[in-house]
Amino acid sequence: MKVILTEFIKTLGEPGQEVNVAPGYARNYLIPRKLAMTATPGNVRTFTTNQTQRARKIARSLADAETVKTAMEALEPLVFTRKAGEDGKLFGSVTNADVEAALKERGFDVDKKKIEMDHHIKQAGDSEVVVRLQPRITAKVKVSVRPEVVEAPKQEEDANENPFHSSDEDRDD
Repeated sequence: MKVILTEFIKTLGEPGQEVNVAPGYARNYLIPRKLAMTATPGNVRTFTTNQTQRARKIARSLADAETVKTAMEALEPLVFTRKAGEDGKLFGSVTNADVEAALKERGFDVDKKKIEMDHHIKQAGDSEVVVRLQPRITAKVKVSVRPEVVEAPKQEEDANENPFHSSDEDRDD
């Protein structure tokens, strides 16, 4: 099925490009999400006449994304304190939802789905997280995880307090 892309799609192409896709993919995913429209002669005409307006809108959104990117990258590191063992390994992890909440506290409204992490942060230390603002514009945010060391309870080695320990004095031979 031929469709005209209205948004940039990494696997398919640029806006305005006419591509051939499976009918189910077009009907169930691309068209309902307004990522594409069917390539009928009327839609082709409509798309070309609205292309200049769409280009201005895209340019404005790219400029906005660039300003947000520079502001995000200028931020001080997002600091998280988590319980950790002596080796710095966290008992939990820092997830993209945690990063989303920290960014919201600083005035950035970013969906957690746009925060790209290869894996959750499970080790204390510094790292970088990628935030996808636009399909081609990403910001790198510094994340610093500080350990809140939890010590294991100390065991008393006093023989009198251990009920299972028997000494020679306690025996009634």
